[in-house]
Amino acid sequence: MTELVKVSNLKKNFGTFTAVKSINFSVKSGEIYGFLGPNGAGKTTTIRMLTGILTPTGGKIEICGLDLLTHPLEVKSQIGVVPDEPKLYENLTGQEFLEFVGSIFSMDKNEMKKRIEELCDAFEINFLEKFIGDYSHGMKQKLMLTSVLMRRPKVIFLDEATVGLDAKSAKILKMLLRKYADEGSSIFMTTHVLEIAEKMCDRIGIINAGEIIAEGTLSDLRNESGKQSLEDIFLQLTGSTDEEVREIIQNL
Repeated sequence: MTELVKVSNLKKNFGTFTAVKSINFSVKSGEIYGFLGPNGAGKTTTIRMLTGILTPTGGKIEICGLDLLTHPLEVKSQIGVVPDEPKLYENLTGQEFLEFVGSIFSMDKNEMKKRIEELCDAFEINFLEKFIGDYSHGMKQKLMLTSVLMRRPKVIFLDEATVGLDAKSAKILKMLLRKYADEGSSIFMTTHVLEIAEKMCDRIGIINAGEIIAEGTLSDLRNESGKQSLEDIFLQLTGSTDEEVREIIQNL
């Protein structure tokens, strides 16, 4: 399968602090790649570099065969990004925002209309005529997802995308991502919900203190760690133990 995302020796410094330490990984066409780690491990910094929001201190990012540093606009036309905190134009209505996004990416108006209707029906969005400033977090999340999924990008980056979604919408999102991956897209997602990663992801990378400390299929990780659940694998690799967790609980 084609590698739609390829990261080589990626590094990010903030002053004297190194947030990401020369990491390497790839995401293939048709693959859902889960990127996991504790708070402050470097997940969000990594995804911001992959999407062109932050400039790396070193290393190389190739997306759809293009160097992100030298071809930023071409890369951004091929990707979709759902951040952990949707930042939207609050003085626009949802409909105006979606039409704005569609125009930026030169979508056919009839196709855009069809896709918006399908996604609004799926996510039960009936608030496009309202101003975004009046939306709840969950409503903003649904709007942001619609603005990305309506384009059918080759590569989709999601940072905690299910946060704020109701159970039905989260289930639909997970099924849609699987469908898009099966049709050839690459999905790169971060999540703190290990059950989601366990059920959805074809491969998983675990980052801790800026370094990827494990990578592979769930079966690979189970064989290497001797643990069965992703939760136990994650806790073991990031330096926590069942005994430590129980001791914390007992002391509360």
